[in-house]
Amino acid sequence: MKKYKGFTLIELLIVIGIIAILAAIIYVVVDPARRLSEARNAERWSSTNAILNGILKYTVDNKGVLPTALTNEFTGTYKLGTGTLDCDDCTYGLAGVATTTPVACIDLSSDLVPTYLSKIPEDPLTPDAADTDYFVYRSASGRITVGSCNEEDIAGERPAITVSR
Repeated sequence: MKKYKGFTLIELLIVIGIIAILAAIIYVVVDPARRLSEARNAERWSSTNAILNGILKYTVDNKGVLPTALTNEFTGTYKLGTGTLDCDDCTYGLAGVATTTPVACIDLSSDLVPTYLSKIPEDPLTPDAADTDYFVYRSASGRITVGSCNEEDIAGERPAITVSR
């Protein structure tokens, strides 16, 4: 019998798997705070999209009428939540638009939950249904912008997490 020299396919796959596991561990260990911040910002992007899509689907299903909480308010910026006390101010990346601090957060849950959203999203770092740390801005022309008040600084940049349609 002739004996071949070299590695079998199984041996190569095992070594590649071990290297991949070690690389993943090193990747996380090198800068875990940054990875967690990126993950929370990604969740904020997803949540702002979900809120805006819920508002738009509600508007389409109701022949162009916005959710009740948005039609009752003047144009401006309002934080989302169920809180009945002061909602703190929101600093965000919607340049040139003054914030409005309402006496209470606006609650869209009666219009959007459960038909369009399973629940109103809350900030991943400070989850609180009373003050979700998401805002809705309605311009004078009726354009809706949804964003996050708590985007995190990553590598010296603070991304504005806003979605508008």
